[in-house]
Amino acid sequence: MSGLNRFLNRTVAAVIATVTISLPAVADSPRLDELFAQLGQEGLPNWQVVEREIWLEWSKSGSPAMDLLLQRGRDAMEAGELTAAVEHLTALTDHAPDFAEGFNMRATAYFRLGLFGPSLEDIRHTLALNPRHFGALIGLGTIFEEMGQPQRALEAYRAAHAIHPNEPDLRGAIERLERDLSGITL
Repeated sequence: MSGLNRFLNRTVAAVIATVTISLPAVADSPRLDELFAQLGQEGLPNWQVVEREIWLEWSKSGSPAMDLLLQRGRDAMEAGELTAAVEHLTALTDHAPDFAEGFNMRATAYFRLGLFGPSLEDIRHTLALNPRHFGALIGLGTIFEEMGQPQRALEAYRAAHAIHPNEPDLRGAIERLERDLSGITL
């Protein structure tokens, strides 16, 4: 278990460290900056539209071939073909190692396969490339919850909430974990 704790500590440290590093060009585009400024407004009535625009921007690799691999990975996941999804997304990450969404999608496929270690590693890559990736932070929190690490899950969810304060499921997860960790029962 101490090896797992060391891995988790390095993962949490990597998440915190990524917030302080410079963003890659794609994660720092003026369009994304504008969208994140909007998304960060608590109570934003059209937050789903802004969130969708961010996901669309994140899905652009700059290469039609890489976009096709991403789409094939997504299609395979939707069809429940998780091993095929990992294969497509591995080809994507091999050929486009600076494309954060490839790592994020593969992290999701690994998670759905129950492979938390590889999923955590891909989340680390995603956040190193794109520290504002609230989806990866939510995934990190979900994995920590599954692993019985509620304090770490809460930290990841809070980091995601700082970026995306309008996501109701995220707010609910934070409130639930804060209650659980404080010992208050209803």
